[in-house]
Amino acid sequence: MTAIPHGCTVARYLALRLAELGITHLFGVPGNHLGPFLTTLRAEGDIEWVGTPTEGGAGQAADAYARVHGVGAAAVTYSVGAFNLLNACGGAYVERIPLIAVNACPPYEQWQNYRALGLLTSHMSPRPESNLDVYRQVTVDAQVISNPGLAPGQIDAALTACLSERRPVYLEVMEDLWDEPCPAPAGPVVRRDRPFSARNQAMLDHAVQAILTLVEQHPGPDGRPRPIVWAGEEIDRFRLGEQLTDLVEATGVPFCTTVGAKAVVDEDLPQFHGVYNGGASHPDVHWIFKDWATCRIGLGAWSTSKNLGGEQCVGTDWVMAANGGVSVGTSYFPDVQLAQLLPALQDALVKEYGSGGLAADYYAEAHAHHGALADRPACLEHHRASLRLRGSRSSRRPDQQRLTYDGVFDRINHFLNHETGEDWTVVSDAAFSLIGSMNLSLPAGGFLSQVSWLSIGWSVGAATGAALAPERENARPMVFVGDGAFQETCQEISTHTRLGLPSVVFVMDNGHFYGVEQMLVHPEYYAEQDAADPDFYNVLHPWHYDRLAEVFAGRKTPANGAVIEHAAELDELLERLSDPTDPLNAGPLLVRVRLHRHDYPRAMAYKVPKQKEQGHG
Repeated sequence: MTAIPHGCTVARYLALRLAELGITHLFGVPGNHLGPFLTTLRAEGDIEWVGTPTEGGAGQAADAYARVHGVGAAAVTYSVGAFNLLNACGGAYVERIPLIAVNACPPYEQWQNYRALGLLTSHMSPRPESNLDVYRQVTVDAQVISNPGLAPGQIDAALTACLSERRPVYLEVMEDLWDEPCPAPAGPVVRRDRPFSARNQAMLDHAVQAILTLVEQHPGPDGRPRPIVWAGEEIDRFRLGEQLTDLVEATGVPFCTTVGAKAVVDEDLPQFHGVYNGGASHPDVHWIFKDWATCRIGLGAWSTSKNLGGEQCVGTDWVMAANGGVSVGTSYFPDVQLAQLLPALQDALVKEYGSGGLAADYYAEAHAHHGALADRPACLEHHRASLRLRGSRSSRRPDQQRLTYDGVFDRINHFLNHETGEDWTVVSDAAFSLIGSMNLSLPAGGFLSQVSWLSIGWSVGAATGAALAPERENARPMVFVGDGAFQETCQEISTHTRLGLPSVVFVMDNGHFYGVEQMLVHPEYYAEQDAADPDFYNVLHPWHYDRLAEVFAGRKTPANGAVIEHAAELDELLERLSDPTDPLNAGPLLVRVRLHRHDYPRAMAYKVPKQKEQGHG
């Protein structure tokens, strides 16, 4: 980082503060109001500007960058740029992502001209507060900087709020202020956590005791407790992966994760039992979570429709510790922070049940079957092995068998676990792509998705931010995105190409229509293999997605496209991905995966009417 100057400008102040937070890349779309800041940013040399085709793509990249690094930033120009960035900022607000939105606005002189003469210049609104007002709805702090002397305090307040609340903030800076002098940074910007007082300790103790009582009041048939932990998004947002690992290893308690917390810790931990997503869960996972376990302890898990997969509520045998409090059955304990709860709960469970005292062989207990492992009913360990082996060369289906959602993800799972020597970050879009990828077996930090806001197309821009975050810069992005979602943000492949990112983007082309929307509104369509066309409003215009690689490629910036429809074609493609000398790996690879219109991930079968359901590939 460059030395802090004796004299400073507003632009330099903001650039220095962003660099202080470890931000290495700033994403956005320039405009005349933003130009002076970007010139200063380059002169400082600590942060690289990444221009994206759209403001939405910049926001998606900054969002994913922040998920990996801890904070990210995007910069745009007034109104036309800021309103395009708003969707990404809204998603970051809902999903607790620390994103800094910088909006360069018209200079003070132009605002004065408007007040005196009614003169509106480019991008201005008759309501000077229009940009500020909308961003107040999706940020924890929103500032308009119109006085250079006040700029340092306003910038520091916003950045402190961003780090402390782990949610977006908004800085609107008038163009003629960028080069105005202001005081230099005086001290570091730091997160301000809520204080932990004697009152908090008492509330924490009561919450832990209530959890122990709930566990004790819900024994299994043999009288022993059978809790299961449901680890959620806040484990990731508050960087509590190590504490979660300590808890499950010390107690032996089995755990699942939400979809949004997938791979928050290493999925090879013996206590890990899959992703629980209500009716969309793998049957083994659903049975362990809902039938074998007698109570469920949610740690940082959000009770959203996506996480609960068709369920509408949690029960009185649940603990839900999130959003700054803990509910235990019908009791609620406010202002109990997750960072204090995890170690306190670990100590209490070990004291009550001994080290590893909650470890369980759920199949042996449930079925009184104590024979050799090979003789037991199919269990999750067998499921894990089958996931890794399914699609391998020893179990290949006929070469010309058409690919299905499940077939693709089964084969990808084997590739990631047994064939590739590279580190990958799986970035999954909403809908069938997310449902299909949730059972991949991945290392900690190897999965990103937007599971609450669910803005389709998020994954394509997000892959840029994931690849540029220092913590994952050596990992290749592997994107799974539906054809409809890809049509929203396809131009972000241009950014991958421009930066030389060796991303692999699988566009799941199920016959050019919104498959998940059809499933949500009229699932009967999937019960009939010969059904008529889907609802007219779900039909997309067909694209040759793979050919876009040629559009974005340049002489020094290669990009490749491919089409696969059969198992042998996927196998051949994965073999080439394992060869670092193959020119296919020189830049982004855009893969059109052609699927049957009536195909869908097995996890969605619970939505299809049973009386009509037939095989789906």
